[in-house]
Amino acid sequence: MSDIDLSAIRARLASASGPTFWRSLDEVAETPEFQQYLQREFPENAAEWSDPAGRRQFLKLMGASLALAGVTGCTRQPTEHIVPYVVAPEGYVPGKTQLFATAMPRDGYAEPMLAVSHHGRPIKIEPNPEHPAGGGTSRYAQASILGLYDPDRSQALTYIGEIRSFTDYQTAMAGALNAQRAVAGAGLRILTGTVTSPTLASQIEATLQAFPQARWIQYEPLGGGVADVLGRAFGQRVEPRLKIENADVILSLDGDFMDCGPGEIRNARAFADRRRLEGGVTTMNRLYMVESRTSNTGTKADHRLAVRAADIDAVARAIAARVGVAGVTAGALPPTVTQAWIDAAAADLKAAGAKALVVAGEQQSAAVQVLAAAMNQALGAVGSTVEYLPSQAARVDGRMGTLGELVGEMAGRKVDLLVMVDVNPVYDAPVDLGFADQLKKVTVRVHAGLYVDETAELSQWHVPLTHYLESWGDVRAADGTVSIMQPLINPLYDTARSPHEVLAAFGDTPLATAFETVKAYWDAAYGAGSFTAPDGAAFASGDKFWRRAVHDGFIHGTAATAVTIGAPSAIPAAPAAPAPEAVEVTFSGDASVHDGRFANNPWLQELPKPLNKVTWDNVLIMSPRTAEKYGIAAQKMTRYQAHVATVTLNGRSVSGPVWVQAGHPDNSVNLQLGYGRSRAGRVGTGLGYNANLVRRWSAPFFAVGAQVQATGDTYTVASTQMHFNMEQRAVVRAAPLPLYKAEPTFAQHMTHVPKYEDTLHGNEWQYAGYKWGMVIDLNACDGCNACVVACVSENNIPVVGKEQVARGREMHWIRIDRYYEGDLDNPTVHDQPLTCMQCENAPCEVVCPVAATTHNEEGLNDMVYNRCVGTRYCANNCPYKVRRFNFLLFSDWDTKSLKMARNPEVTVRSRGVMEKCTYCVQRISSARITSKLEDRRIRDGEIRTACQTACPTKAIHFGDLNDPGSQVAKLRAEPRNYGLLEDLNTRPRTTYLAAVRNPNPVISPEAAQVTTGGHGAAAEGHAPATAPGEHPAAPGSGETSGKAAAPAAPAKTH
Repeated sequence: MSDIDLSAIRARLASASGPTFWRSLDEVAETPEFQQYLQREFPENAAEWSDPAGRRQFLKLMGASLALAGVTGCTRQPTEHIVPYVVAPEGYVPGKTQLFATAMPRDGYAEPMLAVSHHGRPIKIEPNPEHPAGGGTSRYAQASILGLYDPDRSQALTYIGEIRSFTDYQTAMAGALNAQRAVAGAGLRILTGTVTSPTLASQIEATLQAFPQARWIQYEPLGGGVADVLGRAFGQRVEPRLKIENADVILSLDGDFMDCGPGEIRNARAFADRRRLEGGVTTMNRLYMVESRTSNTGTKADHRLAVRAADIDAVARAIAARVGVAGVTAGALPPTVTQAWIDAAAADLKAAGAKALVVAGEQQSAAVQVLAAAMNQALGAVGSTVEYLPSQAARVDGRMGTLGELVGEMAGRKVDLLVMVDVNPVYDAPVDLGFADQLKKVTVRVHAGLYVDETAELSQWHVPLTHYLESWGDVRAADGTVSIMQPLINPLYDTARSPHEVLAAFGDTPLATAFETVKAYWDAAYGAGSFTAPDGAAFASGDKFWRRAVHDGFIHGTAATAVTIGAPSAIPAAPAAPAPEAVEVTFSGDASVHDGRFANNPWLQELPKPLNKVTWDNVLIMSPRTAEKYGIAAQKMTRYQAHVATVTLNGRSVSGPVWVQAGHPDNSVNLQLGYGRSRAGRVGTGLGYNANLVRRWSAPFFAVGAQVQATGDTYTVASTQMHFNMEQRAVVRAAPLPLYKAEPTFAQHMTHVPKYEDTLHGNEWQYAGYKWGMVIDLNACDGCNACVVACVSENNIPVVGKEQVARGREMHWIRIDRYYEGDLDNPTVHDQPLTCMQCENAPCEVVCPVAATTHNEEGLNDMVYNRCVGTRYCANNCPYKVRRFNFLLFSDWDTKSLKMARNPEVTVRSRGVMEKCTYCVQRISSARITSKLEDRRIRDGEIRTACQTACPTKAIHFGDLNDPGSQVAKLRAEPRNYGLLEDLNTRPRTTYLAAVRNPNPVISPEAAQVTTGGHGAAAEGHAPATAPGEHPAAPGSGETSGKAAAPAAPAKTH
């Protein structure tokens, strides 16, 4: 297996023979292995086709299988017994789901949602559109359903490993508190994550009042302490709230604001709203991104700089000096940044004025945070595109501490009783603190958590926590709005308790339930406040107020009020510039398991990470030049092999597989947190490396001075980036804004679309009733993966594991293909969600020998599972590669708790059955039943597919194409609309709106050079796709080439 020559790849991309779009380094290099990979379209299951003897044997077996189809078509499933209700719950209608408003706390902040309950079981998460912070969901919220039913959750309250009762815990805590009263709580410490819950904060505050010497520590592994930084600079603890909907020009300084942080969903929707070129709109916002790793937000940037995290300070100062921030002097720029780029970006920001916005990443330095705030003030953006809210994290002044201070106190044996609630510092605390060793010196150690994790292992008392869907609670969203959490199901395990009940043992009402505690707090708040309904009317009673809050999922009028900030007291001095060749290590949350708290969730483990599509692992990410510098060969994804390297920082080392990432900054290695767990559960234990083992308390997010050494070993990495290739097709279509203005229909003229009658399918289908279709806006999609997990949850899609993913057997019905365009060191990135196209002329339908896939009267390409005998002819004939086959019995039929997570309206498939996207046909059927009962047509927007509802950016639209007033019909008529692989005459029902970028003509003058021309007749005058090895030209532009032209068919699109 020969290594990939990165320098040759760079030269090929720069030459005229290089591909326009590409998905992997193997593809650009055109290695023999890659050519063989293309030859074998289904690599792990196609060996018999190249062997004549094997082919003959297959045909013999196929004949026998068809004869016995009725006998062997499916696997016999276990017998299940149905127990009916004796007395049905009030309001319950058999077969009809119910929605309950609640919220998921993550990193301390609320993610509002509606939980779908079926027969008393939560089975799905939907967004709460009425909530001020609602509008979509994250991948974590969608996967939280599986977390509820995880069989590895902690199921028993224990003391030194022995099962005890909650009464035993309360008695023990009462004794420990009696000892603390004599010393005013000097030995009592409470360690939590970020707390925004008003009720929980009041409980902790009451405990601190009773024990004046006690201390409260809040620690988040990925929390950057922005409020503390801005508090020191502006004299008040504030946090920025972005108003992206008002921003024309955005500069992000290492801020992944669409995929990280408590406001990510709202930010993503607001950003996408400013890029919707619909109804004749031709204006867009513009995003400049300066970042230390390739992020989802960075992929949407119009201009992007990849620099080390330590170099962003210099870029920020250079721009700040240009926009007029007082007292800031520009220094030397990093080698990869030009003064012309700085001048153009600064001029654009100044021209936008109050419509400009500067965002700083939460993990960036204090200086960058303050510089961003100062630039917003200098631009007049405060109040327009950003406002500053009081920090929502609860505090008790004079009684707070840091994790570092806590460790020092434990080392000095000053802590007698440590209560740790929903945290895991033994695993995720920086290694130099030595938290595990110092924890052993605490007399009484209490841990409350969902799992018996690394911290629980070293604690004496362990209390299993309830899942957020099992308990009452409250939590604030990013804007301060209080969300009410309500249980949808009783705790699955009797000894599980909420944080409110765990901490009640330290207060005056140790026996209070979570409901009693939360209700009592808001009863008192109602009595002392002036809450009103959304229409401004006063509530008739406290009970009416409470019922409205529970029904809506939030309390109206509780959003924080923006405060005025003055000039910063001082901008931190510029740090010494690191040597250009010094290697930096950056630490980030993993895109699937976050900081490790979701490590035991297989839906998330098998979710391909947005940039590299890696599953079940974390990797060492570095740039092509950095890999060349250390003699590390790029990954060979045709064989799923990556080379292993060791990264050493401050005398500590960690080893892992290297992923060479196009667009990553040079001399920088990114390590993702969340892996290397020793006690995560059966799914998450032992996966990947633990990045915390080289992370320091003083530099938790980036540090310069690392050494990299190749080990010579290789490691299997299951990445889906090479799966389901569509070779030499005009798949992704994109153009700069000037070209779109001049030629709005550019995307429709890149391939030849034959006439409908030029097909073997016969006459065109006619639909008297509904005609379902979908449109996906590539300008809005940021590749966040929420749709993928939502589809898994809705449609009972099984997990197959790392080995099967490496065989190309993942089962996801919707995938997000990621394409790179242009330069190897800083390419443009495109995302394209792909699901079943529901073709009018479906190639899969005509080859199925048992009619298991058929065309229905509303245009859906239906699957009849119990007809399927597993020939896989349909998958072989699908040009979009969207069909999935159950090679094994992937669905879990044995674990009782996991059965509760399944959607009863969707068949659970067995071994030997083909499956694919159905446009959520169960939702269509439900809406059809409702409309028939009400004697009307299904309304536009009444049916929303699972992927559509989850999408934070509103990129997916679904509806009736026969209704000219429907949103999907209107989008279908947009000039950017195009069908995938239209030249095959499949007539896909799912179409796309082409992507448009808005580059600054000063930085990219070629983008403003537009040449247009005739395109021929509408039916057949489409320009053909470019041949392999040719660069595309603008439609109808003759010989014009370069990036000013609309990209036509890529030479390779994998």
